Amino acid sequence: MAAPPQLRTLLFAVNALLRKRRYHAALAMLKGFRNGAVYGAKIRAPHALVMTFLFRSGSLREKLRAILQATYTHSWNLARFVFLYKGLCALQSHVQGKTYQAHSFVSAFIGGLLVFGNNNNINSQISMYLLSRVLFALCRLGVEKGFIPEPRSDPFPWFTALVWGLILWLFEYHRPTLQPSLQSSMTYLYEDSNVWHDLSDFLIYNKSQPSK
Repeated sequence: MAAPPQLRTLLFAVNALLRKRRYHAALAMLKGFRNGAVYGAKIRAPHALVMTFLFRSGSLREKLRAILQATYTHSWNLARFVFLYKGLCALQSHVQGKTYQAHSFVSAFIGGLLVFGNNNNINSQISMYLLSRVLFALCRLGVEKGFIPEPRSDPFPWFTALVWGLILWLFEYHRPTLQPSLQSSMTYLYEDSNVWHDLSDFLIYNKSQPSK
Protein backbone atom coordinates (compact mmCIF):
# COMPACT_ATOMS: atom_id res chain seq x y z
CA MET A 1 0.00 0.00 0.00
CA ALA A 2 1.43 3.34 -1.06
CA ALA A 3 1.90 6.04 1.56
CA PRO A 4 -0.50 9.02 1.43
CA PRO A 5 0.83 12.05 -0.47
CA GLN A 6 1.00 14.15 2.71
CA LEU A 7 3.14 11.53 4.41
CA ARG A 8 5.45 11.23 1.39
CA THR A 9 5.85 15.00 1.34
CA LEU A 10 6.66 15.07 5.05
CA LEU A 11 9.21 12.26 4.72
CA PHE A 12 10.85 14.03 1.80
CA ALA A 13 11.12 17.24 3.83
CA VAL A 14 12.54 15.43 6.85
CA ASN A 15 15.11 13.54 4.78
CA ALA A 16 16.13 16.77 3.06
CA LEU A 17 16.65 18.38 6.47
CA LEU A 18 18.73 15.44 7.70
CA ARG A 19 21.10 15.83 4.73
CA LYS A 20 21.86 19.50 5.40
CA ARG A 21 25.41 19.88 6.70
CA ARG A 22 24.60 23.08 8.56
CA TYR A 23 22.44 21.10 11.01
CA HIS A 24 24.81 18.15 11.32
CA ALA A 25 26.06 18.93 14.84
CA ALA A 26 22.57 19.40 16.27
CA LEU A 27 21.24 16.31 14.52
CA ALA A 28 24.23 14.28 15.71
CA MET A 29 23.29 15.26 19.27
CA LEU A 30 19.76 13.98 18.72
CA LYS A 31 20.91 10.70 17.22
CA GLY A 32 23.44 10.36 20.01
CA PHE A 33 20.61 10.74 22.51
CA ARG A 34 18.67 8.05 20.65
CA ASN A 35 21.65 5.66 20.51
CA GLY A 36 22.46 6.22 24.17
CA ALA A 37 18.91 5.39 25.19
CA VAL A 38 18.79 2.25 23.05
CA TYR A 39 22.24 0.99 24.06
CA GLY A 40 21.64 1.66 27.74
CA ALA A 41 18.39 -0.32 27.65
CA LYS A 42 19.93 -3.19 25.66
CA ILE A 43 22.82 -3.78 28.04
CA ARG A 44 21.05 -3.01 31.35
CA ALA A 45 17.78 -4.92 30.88
CA PRO A 46 19.35 -8.43 30.58
CA HIS A 47 21.78 -7.72 33.43
CA ALA A 48 19.03 -6.38 35.70
CA LEU A 49 16.79 -9.33 34.81
CA VAL A 50 19.40 -11.92 35.76
CA MET A 51 20.67 -10.19 38.89
CA THR A 52 17.17 -9.40 40.18
CA PHE A 53 15.81 -12.92 39.83
CA LEU A 54 19.00 -14.48 41.19
CA PHE A 55 19.59 -12.33 44.24
CA ARG A 56 16.62 -10.05 44.96
CA SER A 57 13.77 -11.07 47.21
CA GLY A 58 10.22 -9.79 46.90
CA SER A 59 7.12 -10.27 44.81
CA LEU A 60 7.14 -10.59 41.04
CA ARG A 61 5.76 -7.06 40.73
CA GLU A 62 8.56 -5.67 42.91
CA LYS A 63 11.19 -7.50 40.86
CA LEU A 64 9.77 -6.28 37.57
CA ARG A 65 9.62 -2.73 38.93
CA ALA A 66 13.28 -2.96 39.96
CA ILE A 67 14.27 -4.23 36.49
CA LEU A 68 12.38 -1.44 34.75
CA GLN A 69 13.78 1.21 37.10
CA ALA A 70 17.37 0.06 36.57
CA THR A 71 16.88 -0.09 32.81
CA TYR A 72 15.29 3.35 32.70
CA THR A 73 18.02 4.92 34.84
CA HIS A 74 20.85 3.46 32.76
CA SER A 75 19.16 4.33 29.45
CA TRP A 76 18.20 7.88 30.49
CA ASN A 77 21.62 8.69 31.94
CA LEU A 78 23.53 7.37 28.95
CA ALA A 79 21.25 9.20 26.50
CA ARG A 80 21.72 12.49 28.35
CA PHE A 81 25.47 12.01 28.58
CA VAL A 82 25.93 11.36 24.86
CA PHE A 83 23.71 14.35 24.02
CA LEU A 84 25.64 16.64 26.37
CA TYR A 85 29.07 15.34 25.35
CA LYS A 86 28.47 15.82 21.63
CA GLY A 87 26.95 19.23 22.22
CA LEU A 88 29.90 20.44 24.30
CA CYS A 89 32.41 19.08 21.78
CA ALA A 90 30.61 20.88 18.96
CA LEU A 91 30.43 24.10 20.97
CA GLN A 92 34.15 24.11 21.76
CA SER A 93 35.07 23.37 18.16
CA HIS A 94 32.81 26.18 16.97
CA VAL A 95 34.22 28.70 19.45
CA GLN A 96 37.88 27.81 18.82
CA GLY A 97 37.55 27.21 15.10
CA LYS A 98 39.01 23.69 15.17
CA THR A 99 38.96 20.48 17.18
CA TYR A 100 41.51 19.75 19.91
CA GLN A 101 42.06 16.57 21.91
CA ALA A 102 41.26 18.45 25.11
CA HIS A 103 37.72 19.01 23.89
CA SER A 104 36.88 15.35 24.42
CA PHE A 105 38.21 15.31 27.96
CA VAL A 106 36.56 18.59 28.98
CA SER A 107 33.20 17.63 27.47
CA ALA A 108 33.18 14.19 29.04
CA PHE A 109 34.38 15.56 32.38
CA ILE A 110 31.49 18.02 32.53
CA GLY A 111 29.00 15.45 31.25
CA GLY A 112 30.20 12.85 33.74
CA LEU A 113 29.91 15.30 36.62
CA LEU A 114 26.40 16.43 35.67
CA VAL A 115 24.92 13.10 34.59
CA PHE A 116 26.79 10.40 36.50
CA GLY A 117 27.78 12.42 39.56
CA ASN A 118 24.99 10.98 41.71
CA ASN A 119 26.45 8.07 43.70
CA ASN A 120 23.96 5.26 43.09
CA ASN A 121 24.30 1.60 42.11
CA ILE A 122 23.86 2.15 38.38
CA ASN A 123 26.33 5.02 38.10
CA SER A 124 28.81 3.21 40.31
CA GLN A 125 28.70 0.07 38.16
CA ILE A 126 29.18 2.07 34.97
CA SER A 127 32.12 3.99 36.41
CA MET A 128 33.81 0.84 37.74
CA TYR A 129 33.37 -0.82 34.35
CA LEU A 130 34.95 2.17 32.62
CA LEU A 131 37.77 2.44 35.16
CA SER A 132 39.06 -1.04 34.33
CA ARG A 133 39.06 -0.17 30.62
CA VAL A 134 40.77 3.17 31.27
CA LEU A 135 43.59 1.54 33.28
CA PHE A 136 44.17 -1.08 30.58
CA ALA A 137 44.18 1.58 27.85
CA LEU A 138 46.53 3.89 29.76
CA CYS A 139 49.01 1.06 30.28
CA ARG A 140 48.94 0.25 26.56
CA LEU A 141 49.27 3.95 25.70
CA GLY A 142 52.22 4.25 28.06
CA VAL A 143 53.97 1.38 26.29
CA GLU A 144 53.09 2.83 22.88
CA LYS A 145 54.51 6.25 23.80
CA GLY A 146 57.61 4.79 25.45
CA PHE A 147 56.77 5.87 29.00
CA ILE A 148 56.49 2.25 30.14
CA PRO A 149 59.04 -0.37 29.03
CA GLU A 150 57.48 -3.02 26.82
CA PRO A 151 57.20 -6.24 28.83
CA ARG A 152 59.34 -9.16 27.70
CA SER A 153 56.49 -11.58 28.33
CA ASP A 154 52.73 -11.36 28.63
CA PRO A 155 51.96 -9.71 32.01
CA PHE A 156 48.30 -10.78 31.95
CA PRO A 157 48.71 -13.97 34.06
CA TRP A 158 50.31 -11.95 36.87
CA PHE A 159 47.74 -9.20 36.53
CA THR A 160 44.77 -11.55 36.78
CA ALA A 161 46.36 -13.47 39.66
CA LEU A 162 46.76 -10.19 41.57
CA VAL A 163 43.15 -9.17 40.84
CA TRP A 164 41.72 -12.48 42.07
CA GLY A 165 43.96 -12.50 45.12
CA LEU A 166 42.89 -8.99 46.11
CA ILE A 167 39.18 -9.48 45.47
CA LEU A 168 38.93 -12.62 47.58
CA TRP A 169 40.95 -11.06 50.37
CA LEU A 170 38.64 -8.05 50.35
CA PHE A 171 35.57 -10.28 50.30
CA GLU A 172 36.73 -12.43 53.19
CA TYR A 173 38.06 -9.70 55.46
CA HIS A 174 36.82 -6.30 54.25
CA ARG A 175 33.49 -7.14 52.65
CA PRO A 176 31.70 -3.79 53.23
CA THR A 177 34.21 -2.10 50.89
CA LEU A 178 32.85 -4.06 47.91
CA GLN A 179 29.78 -3.15 45.88
CA PRO A 180 26.55 -4.82 47.10
CA SER A 181 26.00 -6.61 43.77
CA LEU A 182 29.52 -8.05 43.90
CA GLN A 183 29.02 -9.07 47.52
CA SER A 184 25.84 -10.93 46.53
CA SER A 185 27.59 -12.75 43.69
CA MET A 186 30.53 -13.77 45.83
CA THR A 187 28.31 -14.82 48.73
CA TYR A 188 26.46 -17.13 46.33
CA LEU A 189 29.76 -18.61 45.10
CA TYR A 190 31.89 -18.85 48.22
CA GLU A 191 29.57 -18.88 51.24
CA ASP A 192 26.36 -20.54 50.11
CA SER A 193 28.46 -23.44 48.83
CA ASN A 194 29.43 -24.20 52.44
CA VAL A 195 25.86 -24.98 53.53
CA TRP A 196 23.51 -27.87 52.63
CA HIS A 197 21.13 -30.25 54.35
CA ASP A 198 20.36 -32.93 51.78
CA LEU A 199 20.57 -33.64 48.08
CA SER A 200 17.95 -31.01 47.21
CA ASP A 201 19.98 -28.02 48.41
CA PHE A 202 23.31 -29.68 47.60
CA LEU A 203 22.69 -30.17 43.90
CA ILE A 204 19.27 -28.92 42.75
CA TYR A 205 18.73 -25.73 44.75
CA ASN A 206 21.14 -23.32 46.34
CA LYS A 207 19.09 -23.18 49.55
CA SER A 208 16.55 -25.57 50.98
CA GLN A 209 12.99 -24.90 49.89
CA PRO A 210 10.44 -24.01 52.61
CA SER A 211 8.06 -26.84 53.37
CA LYS A 212 4.46 -26.30 52.27
